[in-house]
Amino acid sequence: MSETSPNLELPYLMPDQAQKHVTHNEALQRLDALTQIILADLLPAPPANPAEGACYAVIAPATGSWQGRAGQIACLIDGDWTFFSARPGWIAWSLAGRRPVWFDGSAWQPLPLPSPLVQDMLGAGATPDTTNRLAISSEASLFNHRGAGHQLKINRADEQATASLLYQTGFSGRAEFGLFGNANFGLKMSPDGTAWKNAIQIETNGLVRLPARPLCRTHLNAQTASPANGTVSGFQSFSVNQGGFQLAGDLAPGPGLKLVVPASGLYRLTLSLLALTSTGHGATVLLNGAVALLNLRGNGALASIGQSMSTMVALNGGDTLHIQHSGVAQVDFGPGKTELMAEFLP
Repeated sequence: MSETSPNLELPYLMPDQAQKHVTHNEALQRLDALTQIILADLLPAPPANPAEGACYAVIAPATGSWQGRAGQIACLIDGDWTFFSARPGWIAWSLAGRRPVWFDGSAWQPLPLPSPLVQDMLGAGATPDTTNRLAISSEASLFNHRGAGHQLKINRADEQATASLLYQTGFSGRAEFGLFGNANFGLKMSPDGTAWKNAIQIETNGLVRLPARPLCRTHLNAQTASPANGTVSGFQSFSVNQGGFQLAGDLAPGPGLKLVVPASGLYRLTLSLLALTSTGHGATVLLNGAVALLNLRGNGALASIGQSMSTMVALNGGDTLHIQHSGVAQVDFGPGKTELMAEFLP
């Protein structure tokens, strides 16, 4: 009959054995060390200040008092190192690595996860839910290559669904880009997570649109008139209006309304004027009724010939623009004739 058990090599109490308590205590020590194995760390040499009862996996190249013990388990029992031989397939918990490890017959290895691993929910520092089945709370997330390139894929069920990246502040949406219910790629912005504006739209043919970019063509309704020297005129209609331009503020006795700038930034202004008859005429675009932004001048020889002039200016949201006339001329108003164009410059 063997004197030890076949798996943990626990010493048996033998007939007529003296000091049986010694053998019994040795067996208890082995059980205490090897049952529910907890490895403080995987080290090649004894640590500086080990705790009583602490166990370590001895890894190569073992040195010091652990020399020649690579692959074994060292436990501090009664102030001395006691060594146990691990068997292939043993599983332990590594406190330092915060993961399970297993003994392959020569060394301790990280316990592999099942392949393939399919989880209904997964959280890393965060709690997932039925909508956010993968939740990560971390300073950063790394998606690395394996020798070549790397793709992050976001797939949607069909063209009417959404496939996007949403950026939030306090879990309230502020920016989102991706595919929104059609084939076009877009970027939209929100100040509060509720009201959204499309900033960029890229069509499948590569055409880029800026739906929120302020730009307009504005004019009086089609008519001819002879504004007196020093009088003003505004605008009644838009041929093009995008990005929030408005007409407001009566210019009476001059016809039309002021053009209200929707957002602060740099603008290109183009004034076009068509004089049917003239003995010398001019038109000035006024900012807030006081500051001349551009001056267009003509003479009688330029009658019935369209003129235009452009400038680039910095405007603030809420600024107003209108036209002041000078000289004597019969002016043809309307789209493509006498009008003002304003274009926000990105």
